[in-house]
Amino acid sequence: MAAEQNKQVFRRVIEEGFDKGNLDALDGCFSPTYTEHQFDLPSTLEEFKGSIRYLRDTFAPFSLTIEDMITDGDKVWARMTGRGTHSKEFMGRPPTGKSFAITVIDICRFEQGKIVEHWGVPDRFHQLAQLGLLPKPPQ
Repeated sequence: MAAEQNKQVFRRVIEEGFDKGNLDALDGCFSPTYTEHQFDLPSTLEEFKGSIRYLRDTFAPFSLTIEDMITDGDKVWARMTGRGTHSKEFMGRPPTGKSFAITVIDICRFEQGKIVEHWGVPDRFHQLAQLGLLPKPPQ
């Protein structure tokens, strides 16, 4: 039962928060002791909501599609596809209007039905390549 509940919480974060921008739906999903392990992401729920706002604004329309999701003990593992279009300044570069589709791997550890830890691995290199933001190799 706990495994299914954890999957439902994870799905709510992705579908309501990232896809629909309904950030209030995340309030019951995270423990107050939530710890973030992904590079450059904050460890408070309010800051995490700000990161989602940034993604949805900078890469509008932004979405995450869950391709695979499994549970193992107190963890949910997911492989997703992140999609967006470079519509606002990013890394000091003006919008390119180019779209991307990248693989994202997320792992969340749960306690009592709430996320207490998160590890994420988005394929940022592939994202930058698709947006044309990588430096050109010397000729």
